[in-house]
Amino acid sequence: MRLSRYFLPVLKENPSEAQIVSHRLMLRAGMIKQAAAGIYSWLPMGFKVLRKLENIVHEEQARAGHIAIQMPILQSADLWRESGRYDDYGQEMLRMQDRHGRDMLYTPTAEELVTDIFRGHVSSYKDLPLTLYQIQWKFRDEIRPRFGVMRGREFYMKDGYNFDLTKEDALHAYNRHLVSYLRTYERMGLQAIPMRADSGPIGGDYTHEFLVLADTGESEVFYDSAVTDLTFGDREIDYDNREQCQAILEEFTSKYARTDETHDEALFNQIPEDRRRVARGIEVGQIFYFGTQYSEALGATVQGPDGKPVPVHMGSHGIGVSRLIGAIIEASHDDKGIIWPEGVTPFHCGIVNLKQGDEEADAACDKIYKALTALGLEPLYDDRNERAGGKFATMDLIGLPWRITVGPRGLKNGVVELTCRRTGESEELSPEAAVTKMAEIYEGIA
Repeated sequence: MRLSRYFLPVLKENPSEAQIVSHRLMLRAGMIKQAAAGIYSWLPMGFKVLRKLENIVHEEQARAGHIAIQMPILQSADLWRESGRYDDYGQEMLRMQDRHGRDMLYTPTAEELVTDIFRGHVSSYKDLPLTLYQIQWKFRDEIRPRFGVMRGREFYMKDGYNFDLTKEDALHAYNRHLVSYLRTYERMGLQAIPMRADSGPIGGDYTHEFLVLADTGESEVFYDSAVTDLTFGDREIDYDNREQCQAILEEFTSKYARTDETHDEALFNQIPEDRRRVARGIEVGQIFYFGTQYSEALGATVQGPDGKPVPVHMGSHGIGVSRLIGAIIEASHDDKGIIWPEGVTPFHCGIVNLKQGDEEADAACDKIYKALTALGLEPLYDDRNERAGGKFATMDLIGLPWRITVGPRGLKNGVVELTCRRTGESEELSPEAAVTKMAEIYEGIA
């Protein structure tokens, strides 16, 4: 993409309405534009990152054996009355009537709807286990939407639902989701710590939230600093292996890590004092096991091995895809702008032409651009007739991990400059070597 042809409405000044870094930088970098309180239009670069995160989530869900579906945004209130949650959910639920006077609601979550799908099509234990998920826009009418996409009313979310014959089977599904989420977040360049949490309106006895540590987090968290040393890495996982999934759950949840709702001061004080940490965290996902709560209320049963009807055991599992963008920026920025991890960057590198209109510089930039594109990479070529300082400021603001700077002086010596956004370190390379290095960096990522 050439910047002269791209829609990137960057702002030079900090928007007065933005209270936290991610909101400020997403507005300044031309990623989003507010349409109403807590509701945003996603502009090209923001939409591009959103799709990258969505693809990672899809890939890891498929790896875990989960099946994608798409449910409607509007649901019938009758299902929620059947489950008993219609009146319990509160004013966060946006209620409405269609032209025929039927009560409808804008989806805040979809346990009832997916259970209705299941009960209409699955009747035998032989069809279990089954996990269905979707990635879809949701709406919760927050009383005070704030912090941009971190606490908006409309949000993009992956919500998954498992159906199992027994509690033991459902807890394996719980463990399987925890493992898949650890992989998902690490691919996005995040360390998301699973913390014991409160189930809230979803219900259930087993639940963990995944939180990214950040000063602007809404949740107060208490944890053993040893949990921050854990990494998932490149492990090969057999998601059907119960012992392996259980061992990973124990590895990542045995150390103390809790949100303020479930904090136990006595247990916390048993941790060595030098490892006790109190911080803020951003919730980016949550997993639940709630047994037969919904299946009994909605009549979701299967014929068991003995021929008798059995209510299925269920759980739900969410990742806030749009919220993740804010969390990544909160965890990865500096005073110049965003610093994207390589796995989620909207463009793999930026190309800055220091002297647009110079025949040799233009030709070199075009050649680098075509070489990177031929390798399957997506460069953003700043071919605008702007001052070099303005081009550098734009690249720093939008946060591409790497920048290739091309100018007449360097080309006389046969070199361009390759700069790492995270460290600020630069090196001079031949144009061909710079392209090769980009290919090496993104091998297995792009």
